[in-house]
Amino acid sequence: MMVLLAAGYEGVRSAAQFLTVLVIFVFVLFLTYWTTRFAGNYKKQQMAGKNIQVMETVSISNSKYLQILKIGKKYMVIGVCKDTITYLCELKEEDLDFSQNDGNGETFKSILEKFRKNGQVVSNEEDSH
Repeated sequence: MMVLLAAGYEGVRSAAQFLTVLVIFVFVLFLTYWTTRFAGNYKKQQMAGKNIQVMETVSISNSKYLQILKIGKKYMVIGVCKDTITYLCELKEEDLDFSQNDGNGETFKSILEKFRKNGQVVSNEEDSH
């Protein structure tokens, strides 16, 4: 009889340990999510300027980028490398295309919604056929 009680006690103890670890894990995930969200919003507010905006960035290689900046009412192209930033030229606003929906810039949220609805992500190539 004592063996059965001891075995039952060990089972309850193991289940309690598992639930404790599970609760701690969920708490850490929740804390990580909110910390990341807070840090992202804080950085976004710091970088949001009224006079200087990065309109677009294109990677040329691992450490080289082209960026279109809007400074005041002027648009400029700069080259950004590991150690240098180079002014390339000034652009006219009418020469630029700021359309948002080009199919390549899908947000993570829109992809996740597609996955939830269909059970899988449907690529843009399949949609066009």
